[in-house]
Amino acid sequence: MNLEKRNKNDNSNTPSIEGKRIVEYKGIVFGEVISGVNFVKDFMAGLSDFFGGRSKTYKEELMYARERVLEELKERAASLGANAVVGIDIDYEVLGQAGSMLMVTASGTAVVVE
Repeated sequence: MNLEKRNKNDNSNTPSIEGKRIVEYKGIVFGEVISGVNFVKDFMAGLSDFFGGRSKTYKEELMYARERVLEELKERAASLGANAVVGIDIDYEVLGQAGSMLMVTASGTAVVVE
């Protein structure tokens, strides 16, 4: 995905970026976000589960966590002097005794492209 217009960073879950040449590998970068779902959000999601349908509350929390983890990944890549991240992998885990925490992690290879 070309993000030059937004952030001057390219990011891709493939090992390359079409039309760009990787000239330097900076190393593997990671992003981690742990997001808690509070009682009210959990209660509202429970109602969706009981009555059927999709939980807008959890969906919004998941979208926020995913966006934040990708921003963190780009920031860490930029701190190494990279202008792109390739081979991005995103993972999701539910944590906590009641499963009330969501952990989203992302990893990729920071590179310089031209």
